[in-house]
Amino acid sequence: MAISPFSTVSDLHRALDGIAVIEGDGVAIEDATAFRAGLVDRLVDTAVFGTDEAKAAARWVLRRAAPALGAFPASIHDLYLAGGQGAYTNATAPAINVRGLTYEVARTIFRAARATDNKIVLFEIARSEMSYTDQRPAEYAACVLAAAIKESHQGPVFIQGDHFQANLKNYGTDPEAEIASVRDLAVEAIEAGFFNIDVDASTLVDLSLPTLAEQQRTNYERTAELTRFIRDHEPENVTISIGGEIGEVGGHNSTVEDLHAFMGGYVPAMDRLSAEAGRPIPGISKISVQTGTSHGGVPLADGTVAGVKVDFDTLARLSAAAREEYGLGGAVQHGASTLPEEAFGRFAEANAIEVHLATGFQNLFYDSAALPAGLKDAIYAHLAANHAGERTEGQTDAQFYYTTRKRGFGPFKRQLWDLPEETKAGIMADLQPAFELVMTRLGVTGSASLVDRLVPPIDVPVPAPDSLRSLVAR
Repeated sequence: MAISPFSTVSDLHRALDGIAVIEGDGVAIEDATAFRAGLVDRLVDTAVFGTDEAKAAARWVLRRAAPALGAFPASIHDLYLAGGQGAYTNATAPAINVRGLTYEVARTIFRAARATDNKIVLFEIARSEMSYTDQRPAEYAACVLAAAIKESHQGPVFIQGDHFQANLKNYGTDPEAEIASVRDLAVEAIEAGFFNIDVDASTLVDLSLPTLAEQQRTNYERTAELTRFIRDHEPENVTISIGGEIGEVGGHNSTVEDLHAFMGGYVPAMDRLSAEAGRPIPGISKISVQTGTSHGGVPLADGTVAGVKVDFDTLARLSAAAREEYGLGGAVQHGASTLPEEAFGRFAEANAIEVHLATGFQNLFYDSAALPAGLKDAIYAHLAANHAGERTEGQTDAQFYYTTRKRGFGPFKRQLWDLPEETKAGIMADLQPAFELVMTRLGVTGSASLVDRLVPPIDVPVPAPDSLRSLVAR
């Protein structure tokens, strides 16, 4: 039976009776078992599908209840810098883009993490994904924190903004307006509990210029500018983990020389900004590179994915240079989820600090025998009717649907959430072993105690919505 959202904020407030109490800008838990048993399910449904006022109230309750129940939004900055200094090695953080059924998938990731004694995992969503999956930061964070509550997760929850990217076309038309849009998104995400943000100005690298330093100039200048902006808006006692990027995924492979060109400009730029501010401004904790992958992989005519050759030797050299010469956690690899299973261990061997994973898990979702054929057909019919313009010349149906089916998550969000529990359980049963396998191959198993030691809890105050304040004051 589908869960329905709370109709009003008053209904939501009444449902807290005997389970949780709103105390100022916090939530005190009276009955943790009851909160997890059913209340959290209805709160997260309201956070996604309720009225605007009820959404805001549900999202706030989840945000404040999570730390009260032991799960708190956190930055991975200190953990990464410790890794760069040798506190741990050969462990690569999986950063997983959750595009649909976010509450259920996040629950499954938490279960996989617990099964592998792992707390090094990031839940992320890219700027582009927010549109086609119909998930703004506040909704996404609410779903992830609700999943942490439901699964009794104890410790940090790393929620990340992926590819907060400057669009090259828009930048060419109005540079300041495009950078302003990235700044606005960063503020929205930080307020939602995203304490990890990947700034991506690599789109602005101009390979036509004669030297590497000139090619990277706009990239490092804009990345430094956005770093300072994020630092000016991060919560007290939180150092947001910020990533930079030197190579656009799917483009030419990055080199150590590219890294030197970027950091050779970025470090002095941050020094100047620190001098202007009259205080040290921490820089990035990691650097994203390109060593042979592409987002989503390259589909063949039958819909299978072409093999990819990743230059792990170059990745290792880039990660070593990032650590040893610039004090970063290491290099980050994007677009790797469709690689064969045996490849994931090589990221850990290369000491990559993080790898981004999306399409491989999306494929498991769409190819799950548990997904109703009628729903999949409806999604594909929607794609054919509404995204035919994305079909390239000579592309087969299998290739077209493979490259566009990510766009089915937003329009069919309610239908996916309303799938029978046994259906969702079947899909998650396909996903959980894959999550566990990736965590094992990436070398993050057994990391829970390390994370607990290096990432202490920080409870960031969040003002209660006026609609709840007025009810509590009565």
